[in-house]
Amino acid sequence: MSARFLARMRARWSALAASETGQSTAEYALVILGAVAIATLLITWATGSHAISQLFDSVIEKILPS
Repeated sequence: MSARFLARMRARWSALAASETGQSTAEYALVILGAVAIATLLITWATGSHAISQLFDSVIEKILPS
C-alpha cells in the first residue's frame, strides 16, 4: 500500500467520524423525550386515580396508627 492510498483512507475515515458528531446529542434528546412522555402518563394516571393520596394515607396510617 502506498502512502498516498493510506492518506486518502485516513481522510475518508476522518470525514466519516466527523459526520456523526451530532448523533449522540440527538439520541440523548430522544431518550429525554421518551422519559418525559412516560412521566406525563404516570402523573396523569396518578392524579386522575388519586393513587398518590391513597399511598400517602396508607403510609401515614402505618406510621401513626389511630
